[in-house]
Amino acid sequence: MKASNSSTLHRYFAGMAEYVFQSHLGVADPPLVDYVSALLMRFVRSESIHKVRNLTGRPLTEVAEMLAEANSRVGTARRSVHRHIGDFTLFWAGVYPEALREMQSPTKKDHFIDYCSQGKRAYLIASTIQAEEDNEAPAPILERLSQHFELCAYGLREIRREWERRDDEEISVLLID
Repeated sequence: MKASNSSTLHRYFAGMAEYVFQSHLGVADPPLVDYVSALLMRFVRSESIHKVRNLTGRPLTEVAEMLAEANSRVGTARRSVHRHIGDFTLFWAGVYPEALREMQSPTKKDHFIDYCSQGKRAYLIASTIQAEEDNEAPAPILERLSQHFELCAYGLREIRREWERRDDEEISVLLID
């Protein structure tokens, strides 16, 4: 992705998140809204969605596998996996909740995983582990994501509705012209 496209997409997600969270939900928490828009930006790339890998390098695609991996790690590596579990569950529960049916089918390890409760728990655990670098997600943001997980998931669903509505409007304008 080119830098200009990346910058444009970042502004789009940031503006959409700010609009939805402030106007629709009445949430005036810029650091939280910035985190949500950054999550959307990170997860544009599928390798970011499946960034947690096992010891052989295989991407972990199920929360149950990620939880086992998190429990085998210590320190900031453990924090990173728990943060990713929070991000992963928030993304799917918020942006594409219809995909959860397949992700939690009886043939999957995640069949009995409650994405919302695991996401809340993962963010809370991550918030209690000291970050090594200043550019990592601050503990208070991760703690708020844990506390307001359902609201953030709802906000992500509203962001998706808004971008689909805008896409439909653009298509209508193109068809009329």
